[in-house]
Amino acid sequence: MRSPVRGRSPVQVLSPIDGEEASDNTPLLQGAPQAEAAPVCCSARYNLAVLAFFGFFVLYALRVNLSVALVDMVDSNTTLADNRTSKECAEHSASNKVLHNQMGKRYQWDAETQGWILGSFFYGYIITQIPGGYIASKVGGKLLLGFGILGTSIFTLFTPIAADFGVGALIVLRALEGLGEGVTFPAMHGMWSSWAPPLERSKLLSISYAGAQLGTVISLPLSGIICFYMNWTYVFYLFGIVGIIWFALWMWLVSDSPETHKSISHSEKEYILSSLKNQLSSQKTVPWIPMLKSLPLWAIVVAHFSYNWSFYTLLTLLPTYMKEILRFNVQENGILSAVPYFGCWLCMILSGQAADHLRAKWNFSTICVRRIFSLIGMIGPAVFLVAAGFIGCDYSLAVAFLTISTTLGGFCASGFSINHLDIAPSFCKRRCTPTPYLLSS
Repeated sequence: MRSPVRGRSPVQVLSPIDGEEASDNTPLLQGAPQAEAAPVCCSARYNLAVLAFFGFFVLYALRVNLSVALVDMVDSNTTLADNRTSKECAEHSASNKVLHNQMGKRYQWDAETQGWILGSFFYGYIITQIPGGYIASKVGGKLLLGFGILGTSIFTLFTPIAADFGVGALIVLRALEGLGEGVTFPAMHGMWSSWAPPLERSKLLSISYAGAQLGTVISLPLSGIICFYMNWTYVFYLFGIVGIIWFALWMWLVSDSPETHKSISHSEKEYILSSLKNQLSSQKTVPWIPMLKSLPLWAIVVAHFSYNWSFYTLLTLLPTYMKEILRFNVQENGILSAVPYFGCWLCMILSGQAADHLRAKWNFSTICVRRIFSLIGMIGPAVFLVAAGFIGCDYSLAVAFLTISTTLGGFCASGFSINHLDIAPSFCKRRCTPTPYLLSS
């Protein structure tokens, strides 16, 4: 039996007529000569994963903080006037001994205006997705990811000023933040195409991208606490400064590839390069026609589109649902909105370990692992998300269903989310742009 990658060019891997059934049923790199695995502790590749983890932590903190802050920025009477379902559920928030800080300026923005403000981020986000992949192949993922997050952090610091200028200025600013964040996933995928040994791919990528979920887990309740006890403007100042600090560490400690890393051990460098040499192609031109004809590639596109549609809708509007429908105050809102993403973060970490264990120790084929994890991560969330729409004002059940739904979505991190690197690692700097983000956003 032959490996789905070893000894074949990326163009052949992408071809839908190249004996898929025969190649898909064999474990990745089974029988291929492999260097002895380098130690994990203090290794350059896991240091990269940890720094990427914190990078995506900052990235999603910058993205979602407005969802909670907006609850406190808007005069509630303006929203209630347009919301016919806001009184369906009874007010139930317990009275707080510490009074809610009312110093922050309030704006008369109706529900439609709030929708435009929250959605404007994605109008910038879609623009830099495909160019981000191309730029990463030219300047390297380190610079692109670093300056993408730096730019978003700086724009975040100016959010209170933009809000004072008016809705138009705030929408433009959020779109600019989206431009900065749009390059991050293509840049990171490009770096992992040079850094991740195939049989550690699920672990390394799940660690790095799990930072996005933890960033959501921390930023949502922290934003709620800051709004409640201080002032909503400090939400943007805090996360903006954290992003700038992370940028300094990233530029100091990270390299684009093992060959250019200053402190990597010789054994680790040899391990990474030898494990990738049978996967990477010397072909420089992108095989666009075979890509467009590739059924595996379209399967990844459809899966991304479907998952991201529900994920980003929930990510953006969950705090609003908690306030307007379930009637939680801003402090409770931030905490309860974060619970589903804590489950997702935990699931991503554990599923990454499980996926690579199944491939390395149990000889599960890569395609089998990707399919199983994608199936769990797509069907499970769909069932519980639909069920959440039929439970009325049962607060506990609503939070439980949303938590289970989002948690199960974490399996996708070791499913279709990293399948780009399995089928075409040589072109991941350019081809692994998450195009479905563009459509679903």
